[in-house]
Amino acid sequence: MTRIIVLTGAGISAESGVPTFRGAGGLWEGHRVEDVATPEAFAADPETVQRFYDARRRAVASVAPNPAHHALAALERAIGDDLLVVTQNIDDLHERAGSSRVLHMHGELGRARCAACGERPPVQDDLLPGPPCPACGERMLRPDVVWFGELPYGLDEIDAALAACDVFVAIGTSGAVYPAAGFVLTASALGASTLELNLAESEITPFFAESRLGPASVLVPEWVRELLAAPSRTT
Repeated sequence: MTRIIVLTGAGISAESGVPTFRGAGGLWEGHRVEDVATPEAFAADPETVQRFYDARRRAVASVAPNPAHHALAALERAIGDDLLVVTQNIDDLHERAGSSRVLHMHGELGRARCAACGERPPVQDDLLPGPPCPACGERMLRPDVVWFGELPYGLDEIDAALAACDVFVAIGTSGAVYPAAGFVLTASALGASTLELNLAESEITPFFAESRLGPASVLVPEWVRELLAAPSRTT
């Protein structure tokens, strides 16, 4: 059976109405990265950071998965554990589309992290009022989001999956953020076939064996149909 890793970035969620990180002027919804996405920013002004992520959590709850998310969920239903979706996105659109094998390497808006005990409880409401941690009772919850300067989640699991995969596909990624931008080089060096599905060429397009340009909501369903129709299930 063909083992597939799919890396998804902001481009797949943008088509559902989720703003991308690298917007006009290098701002994220009007904020500088330094103001909302670093541990130093949270230490200096936790209210602003909490307010920012509370607003994003509410915004994501108001949008729906698009055909690209649904296509990946259909692929998982077809091949099961032979598919792993590694996402740089902090939304839950993959899960709402029906995917269960999803690794959020940059964390999740739907979880908090307790600075006191390390627990990562699910959260739906705002964190700005400072609710107590359900595990230890301390009021030290922060967004469970991997900020710049912090180590992404699941790197050992991702490395093992890259070593074992036959196909590596990147969808809607800028190719500007490491270590995710280097996954294609690892997969290719270990013998996997590689495919990029992106709205435009990225910084890592030259490293892929094949690149297809267009909206994820069009390209991903087309690729999944091709994959499932092929006798050998390869790209």
